[in-house]
Amino acid sequence: MADFKNEYCMHTHTCGELRAADVDAQVVLTGWVWHNRDHGGLIFVDLRDRDGYTQCVFDPDCVTADEFHIAEHLGREFVIEVKGTVRARGEGSVNPNMATGEIEVLANAIKVLNTSVTPPFSIEDGIETDETTRMKWRYMDLRRPEMYKSLLLRHTVAQAMRSALNARGFLEVETPILANSTPEGARDYIVPSRPNPGKFYALPQSPQQFKQMLMCGGIERYYQIARCFRDEDLRADRQPEFTQVDIEMSFVNRDDVLQMMEDVMAEVLAAVGVEHEFPLQRMPWKEAMDRFGCDRPDTRFGMELVELTDIVRGCGFGVFSKAVEAGNIVKAINAKGAGDWSRGDIEKLADVAAANGAKGMAWIAYTTDGKEKSPIIKFLGEEVHEAIKKAMNVEPGDLLLFAADTFAIANAVLAALRLHMADLLGIDRSGHALLWVVDFPMFNYDPEEKKYAAEHHPFTMVPEEDIEKIETAPLEVGSYSYDLVMDGFEAGGGTIRVHNAELQKRILRRVGVSEEDLEVKFGHLLHALELGAPPHGGIALGLDRLCMLLAGKDSIRDVIAFPKTSSAADPMTGAPNVVSGRQLKEVNLRIL
Repeated sequence: MADFKNEYCMHTHTCGELRAADVDAQVVLTGWVWHNRDHGGLIFVDLRDRDGYTQCVFDPDCVTADEFHIAEHLGREFVIEVKGTVRARGEGSVNPNMATGEIEVLANAIKVLNTSVTPPFSIEDGIETDETTRMKWRYMDLRRPEMYKSLLLRHTVAQAMRSALNARGFLEVETPILANSTPEGARDYIVPSRPNPGKFYALPQSPQQFKQMLMCGGIERYYQIARCFRDEDLRADRQPEFTQVDIEMSFVNRDDVLQMMEDVMAEVLAAVGVEHEFPLQRMPWKEAMDRFGCDRPDTRFGMELVELTDIVRGCGFGVFSKAVEAGNIVKAINAKGAGDWSRGDIEKLADVAAANGAKGMAWIAYTTDGKEKSPIIKFLGEEVHEAIKKAMNVEPGDLLLFAADTFAIANAVLAALRLHMADLLGIDRSGHALLWVVDFPMFNYDPEEKKYAAEHHPFTMVPEEDIEKIETAPLEVGSYSYDLVMDGFEAGGGTIRVHNAELQKRILRRVGVSEEDLEVKFGHLLHALELGAPPHGGIALGLDRLCMLLAGKDSIRDVIAFPKTSSAADPMTGAPNVVSGRQLKEVNLRIL
């Protein structure tokens, strides 16, 4: 099948495709000057395009004097066209590290299509230029081969998603970008409406309600590679505008959605050369929290959390015994290989614990020469200490790190320490591990807002046996929700939706939606549910995050063509920026 890479363009071949079989071919190459060298009267130019690079040779006997002069004075990133003959490299000059290393092009003509000033940084892989500089000159950064490979991988993943979903009867449907503001868990970006003074649109945090109404409209199987917007604090795996593969299905239960998604993921991973076993493990939310301290566990290594609450109940160490008396828990992890660390290095870990809510951090170190170091052993008592060692499978060279607090804080502290220690100890986390985390609670309690909130979102179906607990015991209510976890990140999440209007109203009231807002913010959805909504559910995959993991990157900014910084700014265009007074007046706004 033709790939058309050399059709509709100035070149006959790309810079990455010529091989020994092409010797004696007459070719035309175009691209950027990557490196150029003068070797005893011959000019060697490495010409680069998105496909790779080819060495071109300029011999004064094969080009005009003017053209040889041009070749002598080429600068980095000059855009040129080279015509010539493919020839085999001489004996001993083959470059095995270069895809085109068996050949070179002996030029017979050159044309400069554009010049370039000195680039702001080297167009090479693995550069140490700071990220803000790279983002300011992003169009230069994108010329680096590793950046192109990341975007090519993203393209491959997106197309594989489309192909797999199309084959399973899904329709790609676009949903509005300008919509009503509805609570989705983060702040909305709002847009003033000029024809409607004082009124605003909100950019979608997700197409959640629209895809549910598509199900009410009988579409049955929908997907969209959707742009979403959330005004929230950023980090390496978050952006103010991001892309998700949004999927919804009618007449399904949870198993139907999970099986469909596994089949799709198997095709997507195969498209980028990643092998993984299916079906995936399904881990209940409670098990994930108990073993790993978080609902997105990285299962590629051990160091699991162990609960010691019953062992330390009533012990002589007040921090532990008082935590248990207060109804809290005591847990620990065993960082094998850190037992010989100095006291100073161990106590630095308290900063990680404090950042995740801990008031302090207890520890016990067991050195490789059989010694035990800790400020708390003398308070535990020999019996309790021995029971802890047995429960934690202690060996010489181990370091135990403890947390004594509420279920949420103790888990958060040890989950963070587990990942931090894996980094410091250089624990192997190569390859990929995918699993489902299922059976999330429906609600959690927000002590700052003093109200209940949905763990996933308020459109999530609850088990029939838990419906009557919505008003009386909300923290005991389960849900038909599920997250696809990959390498310790949430790659996607979804639920079976509420398809009964009265049940939906009860859930919305439970999370604090007023009777007035039921109609103003959710009336369109509630009316749709009243008119014969089918059972339905779906999932949304974070395309940026999935591609980041598959590309082996540490930040989603490396798989997005034009990302924002951690302050939601674009150094290249200067966005966000001020607008004129006239523009503000047109939408009936003024700066206070």
